[in-house]
Amino acid sequence: MKHWLLIVATVLLALPAAAEVSQTSVPGADTPTIQPDRSITFKLKAPEARTVQVAGGDGLGAGPFNMNRGTDGVWTVTTPPAVPGFHYYWFLLDGVRVNDPASRTYMGYGIETSGVEVPEPGADYYALRNVPHGTVREQWYFSKSTKQWRHALVYTPPGYDEHPRTRYPVLLLQHGSGEDETGWTRQGKAQFILDNLIAAGKTVPMIVVMDRGYASSELSLSTLDKLRKSFGAFEEVVIHELIPTIDAAYRTLPDREHRAMAGLSMGGMQTLFITLHHPEYFAYIASLSGPVLPDMRGARDIDQGFRDPFDSQKAFEGAFADAAGFNRQFKLLWLGVGTQEPEVFRDSIGRAVHSLQSAGVHLVYFESPGTAHEWQTWRRDLNNLAPRLFH
Repeated sequence: MKHWLLIVATVLLALPAAAEVSQTSVPGADTPTIQPDRSITFKLKAPEARTVQVAGGDGLGAGPFNMNRGTDGVWTVTTPPAVPGFHYYWFLLDGVRVNDPASRTYMGYGIETSGVEVPEPGADYYALRNVPHGTVREQWYFSKSTKQWRHALVYTPPGYDEHPRTRYPVLLLQHGSGEDETGWTRQGKAQFILDNLIAAGKTVPMIVVMDRGYASSELSLSTLDKLRKSFGAFEEVVIHELIPTIDAAYRTLPDREHRAMAGLSMGGMQTLFITLHHPEYFAYIASLSGPVLPDMRGARDIDQGFRDPFDSQKAFEGAFADAAGFNRQFKLLWLGVGTQEPEVFRDSIGRAVHSLQSAGVHLVYFESPGTAHEWQTWRRDLNNLAPRLFH
């Protein structure tokens, strides 16, 4: 009997795990489904359509993928195995881009977009776990510089309300191009990453502020001059409006020694632009997949700017010229990139890291293995970065 039980148990263990509906699907939906090998089955009922395709970000593979019509008018396709993490996707219905009614939507590519979550085995650092949880709050404030109401999300750590005399350091955490202030909590799961790190005693409890990274009606990033003007408008909001608002509304430690700024992609570029202009406000700097531009003057093409040589003596108006002075002034400079990101990102960041380290500038460089310009890279980044802050 024991012999047969052992055979049955061995067979069961050899069977592939069952497919599961993505956690990003709306309640009650049975699609998209994640297969045991991380391939994804998409489904859409469109009986009158002539062609249906599914397309998405780099993590989903080449695409767009042609879907097959069933006799019931339901179109299906199973894509190749995807990279673990969160991926944007959409359907092309007779050539028209539409969202999946079975999916929640997320701000990506400048519009609300469907999303699919592909689990990474063993990666529970961003999971909702049975630990004390912080709170994500909404903060509205009026910007005199933009003459508009602005909206930020603010994470307060576990125990914030229970300990009214405790003050906390602050991390300003920015999203990337085409996304908004909701990205870090909805796609990035930053609140769960912080909850889990704090519960494990790996991270100092902190307030995290996530604001919308646009402050100018001119959103074109086609030239370095336009980029500089756009970043300058956001710089005005951060320094003169956002920081004072947060310091007034929350129990912060309102000094540079307890203030950090970080951002992904465009947000990383904004972080370097703002913090290196205002060392009196920040002691910790982190750029997550943010191309490092050596010079933002002039109206040159931005793609060429990404490829320019990096001179640590001249970049950012000489902010790194005195390496010893920079090291004394800043407690952390953190730069990261995914190993599968496009060449323009890896080369730009890699050149800056090599030049700065050669000049004696202290920094932390982190590579996310096997991930591209996507949220799994930035989740890993935050998990590596947060324990280094405010020590």
